[in-house]
Amino acid sequence: MPTRDVIVIGGSAGALEALSTIVSGLPHNLPAAVFVVIHSSPGRESKLAEILSRAGKLLATLATDQQEIERGKIYIAPPDRHLLVENRHLTLVHGPKENRSRPAIDPLFRSAAVHYGARVMGVLLSGTLDDGTAGIYAIKSSGGIAIVQKPSEALYPGMPQSAIDNNQVDHVVPAREIAPLLRRLTREEVSEGGPVTVEDDLQTEVDIVGQQMDSDQMIESVDRLGRLSMFTCPECQGTLWELKEGDLTRYRCHVGHAFSIESLDAEQAEKLEGALWSALRALEERVALARKLARKARDRNSEFTARGFDVRAEEANQHAENIRQMLLADPEKRMITPVV
Repeated sequence: MPTRDVIVIGGSAGALEALSTIVSGLPHNLPAAVFVVIHSSPGRESKLAEILSRAGKLLATLATDQQEIERGKIYIAPPDRHLLVENRHLTLVHGPKENRSRPAIDPLFRSAAVHYGARVMGVLLSGTLDDGTAGIYAIKSSGGIAIVQKPSEALYPGMPQSAIDNNQVDHVVPAREIAPLLRRLTREEVSEGGPVTVEDDLQTEVDIVGQQMDSDQMIESVDRLGRLSMFTCPECQGTLWELKEGDLTRYRCHVGHAFSIESLDAEQAEKLEGALWSALRALEERVALARKLARKARDRNSEFTARGFDVRAEEANQHAENIRQMLLADPEKRMITPVV
């Protein structure tokens, strides 16, 4: 009988300490492979493999494309690449961002659920927003085990709390208790081994992230996953389809960008703020240009024309001041985040 031998771990802000605690409690002969996604900046060299190798007894390495999977090792998603697990090997893709991140947690968790079913244990750690929630849903729907760091302990409880709110999580425990739990669960036999029969939607989303389709197939696939929404993708300005998984609402465009409802809200707010700064800049330039034209008109003794430019400058300056006050206000009070 197969055992639970696939451990996928995801985290973001505040997750490194918890992850180090977990790794320090895993034995050198762990009968499972460990796969890790921690949100990272694309332009920075990752030192996570070195940190985790020093923290525990398992060898941690940055994953490479088509690398064969071995038990007793930790594979880490490198910066700016999604990490997918397939049968006996890894796949790295520079696909569209999910939940504003690359690497993202959901693609890893979803791919593990598709290919390993009940053999998967998913662990979600500290972080903001809700990346990993849909991935936990995929793991649970495929018969796997969901483990979430106790939100009251997490430095940033958003991600673990979202997983709890939207899924039937199996274990909610402090970081120090996760490694003993994993050791025990790896000894449990499961009824399913290898690839399992899962909903077509999960496989479709794995294929989308892996860019395994042409443009027509992508549009047809996303159209099957959900229904057209009134929203546009803040990354590419394409139409977003709304996807439902139980009480969980997500969005995906036909080129592959994907958002939870919270990450879409956050991304729209960021794009809107950028647009407001651009508008402020344009208005201030309009004020400066109108005042310059007013001076030129007065140099020509054309007071009537100059006053027209004065009015234009004053109107633009008032609009600019309104936008400036909005941008400089307390982010919690300025209400530039759109309602989704």
